[in-house]
Order: sequence, then C-alpha cells, then structure tokens
Amino acid sequence: MEKNDSLVVTCEALGSQGEGIARANGTTLFIPRCLPGERARVKVLKVKGNVGYAKVEELLTPAEERVRPRCAVFGKCGGCQLQHIKYRAQLRFKTDLVRDALRKIAGIDFRVANCERSEKEYGYRNKLQLPVGRRNGENVVGFFAERTHRIVPTNACPLHPEWADKLIDALKNFMEKCGLDGYDEETGEGQIRHIVVRELRGKFLVTLVVTVPELKGIDYFLYRLDQIFHEYSFYLNFNDKKTNVIFGEEFRLLKGKGVYECTDAGIVYEAGPRTFVQVNENIRSKLYERAVSYVDADKVVIDCYAGGGLLTAKFAKKCKRAYGIEIVPEASACADALRVRNGLENRMINLCGKVEETLAGVLEQEPSATIVLDPPRAGCAREVLKLLLERKVPEIIMISCDPATLARDVGLLTGALVEQDGALVKSDAAQGLYELRSVEPFDMFPQTRHVETLVCLERK
Repeated sequence: MEKNDSLVVTCEALGSQGEGIARANGTTLFIPRCLPGERARVKVLKVKGNVGYAKVEELLTPAEERVRPRCAVFGKCGGCQLQHIKYRAQLRFKTDLVRDALRKIAGIDFRVANCERSEKEYGYRNKLQLPVGRRNGENVVGFFAERTHRIVPTNACPLHPEWADKLIDALKNFMEKCGLDGYDEETGEGQIRHIVVRELRGKFLVTLVVTVPELKGIDYFLYRLDQIFHEYSFYLNFNDKKTNVIFGEEFRLLKGKGVYECTDAGIVYEAGPRTFVQVNENIRSKLYERAVSYVDADKVVIDCYAGGGLLTAKFAKKCKRAYGIEIVPEASACADALRVRNGLENRMINLCGKVEETLAGVLEQEPSATIVLDPPRAGCAREVLKLLLERKVPEIIMISCDPATLARDVGLLTGALVEQDGALVKSDAAQGLYELRSVEPFDMFPQTRHVETLVCLERK
C-alpha cells in the first residue's frame, strides 16, 4: 500500500481518538469520521510500516449510528470528533475507551460502569476559549485544527450556548472598527491573542488577552458586551511573550466585580478568571455527588488539585474535616472565601502550593485520610503516587479527564505497572497495595472523544 492509493474498505472499530479502523493488504488504516460497519472508498494519505492514515472520499454504506453534524466546520476544527455519531453510541464508545485503556496500558481487566449521560448533548459548555490570529492579511477568530495552531475560522459553536455566537460577532466587529489585528505567532505582531469567557449561572467573566498595555477602542467593545451580557466582569490580560500559555501574569479589571458567587447543592462558591470550574455543570454535579457518596461521615479527606474549593467544601460539609491543596493563588483565595461564606471554618482547611510539596506535611497530621486526586490532563506527579504508596493511605478517589494517564496512574497504584530502568512495565497486580473498587465514566464532553472518569481504590 502506498500514499494516494484509492481503495474500498470496511470499518471494523473505533480507535481511541474516535477515528475508524480498517484493515487492507496487511495494513491497519486509521480513518477519521468513519464508523464501524461502514463501507467507504478512502484515499491513503500516509503509510509507515504496516500502519496507514486515510480519508473518506465516498461513503458507500452508512452505519445506522451515523447522524448529520450540526457544526459547519466539523472535521476541520479540532474541538469535536464525534458529532457524526448518535449520542447513545458516543456513550458506548467512552465506556469502551476507559475499559480498553486500563486493559491495554496497565493490563487491568475490570468492569467499567456505563458512561453517565449528559443532560445536554449540545450547548453545555460554560467556558469559551478562542484564539485570535491573522492570516493572509485578514483577522481570524475560531478554534485550532487538530494538533496544530492553525485557526479554523468560525462564527458559531454548537457546544456553547447562544451567547458565544454573539460574542464572536462582537469581537470581529470591534477589531474591524478599531483597526486591531489578531496575533501572529511567527512574528509576534498583532494586539489580540485570545478571548476567554466563563459563565457562572448567568454571570460572565470575560478576559481579552492582549500584547499591548493599552488597547484603543476598548470602550466600544464594552458597549458591544453590554448588549450581550446582563451582568459581567471584563479583564484585560497582558501577554507579550512567545509562548503557548494563554494568560500572562497581569490581569487588569476594567468592569464588574471580578469574582462571582454561585450556589451548587447548598454550597456558595466563588470563581475568578483563572479559577478552574468544570465546563459541564450537569455532569459536574453528578460526578461530585457520586465522589462524596464514597466517603463516610467520620472520615478526613485531603482533596488534591482542589481548584476553587467546591468539591473540598462538599466533603467538608459531610465529613469530619477536609483539606484542599491548590497551586493557583486566585483559586485558593476563592476557596478561602467559600470556607467562610459556608460556615466551614472548623472543617475546611485550604493550602496554596504544589501537591507534591504540600501533601506529605498534611499526611503527617492525617495519616488515615481519604485522598482525592483530580489532576490536570497530564495526570498525577510521580512523586505524589510514590508518597501515597509509601504512606499506605487507606482509600484513594481519583477523577481524571484522560483515560491514558488514568490507566497509568491506576496501574502504578495497584502494582499492575512498575518502574524498571526508567520505563513502566506490566507486572502482577495481585502483589500491589491497592485494588480497584469502582470505575465510572461521566460524559463531561459530549460530541468529543474526551471523558471524565471517577475511580475508587482501596488498600488491600
């Protein structure tokens, strides 16, 4: 098989990225937006050994699970991978994704619960994050293509509520009227890099990331925002460094309170522009409720990677005591305000710092605490996992947004993976310190290949 070959194949399965998998002439082909059971004429784009990549030229036999995508740039934008699949099939895919990651990466065969469905299949995201660039002398606002920093222009995104479409239009109009340019990553020229918006129950935090300390025409943009949002705060964030990091260190509040309060299951919490809040409110509530249900009222909890403290507060409200460890000062300050506002001064302790540097000291005081891990996509720091194994904590609850790093971390905790000559190799989990109690996927991100997973582990 060679590049540019055209052939007819039958898709056999879905890969971990949501792409179709077919086999032909001894080669395994990965084909985006092709579903199991479908016959398609495909064009080979790349071949390396016995692995190839292809695209669909003609769909000959569509699958029953295929639907028409809602988004005009689906397949170009890197945000969604599953809009062409019926929602019930998306849920099955994500259940299988978690189970297969545990089996293939860590050698763990375990019953994975059916993926918890989202109340909304579209319009569920409470956060919009748009890069702004310039191409061929024109400003472009949209989302990055898969695995690139090439912006795919868009006027609307069906994963967000209608306010997102209005905001995109307002930003484009503002830039055109005021003669402002999007950011060019190669030259470093252009005044506007990103716009980031967070919705908190009808209140909005809007942050415009710019490369210049003063931006002309900003009053006109605020006028346009007044027409979209009833209550909002507006920040200018200054970032003139050649980096992939979205925010710079300097935030300047130009309008509004800057931080807003919300209520979730009786907990009043605050969030600012840098505070982590799960993007799907419905699934977040289900996920947190399930996590809290696994801990007895007489237990002490240490919530690592705690964000703004909402989950920590839920544990503190039920349990004897809860600690929250968070590295972002703004988020930790929000957690402190939450603690006072909800009368949890004697049951909730917030610590600002790296988990790998702070957790050991807390475990000295609370050696029998239940550990909650909700790390970023890269997973837990290896030092944290080693510490938990050394201290033999009785119970670990883990929340992960990446099945691969989840499988790696669970493998290390159960002994199914061990370090050998700087690499991870499969081992006999029967000799490990922890065993799995439950694995439950939650569909935090409908229409995408991503899934949130709740895992409980107990010391043997």
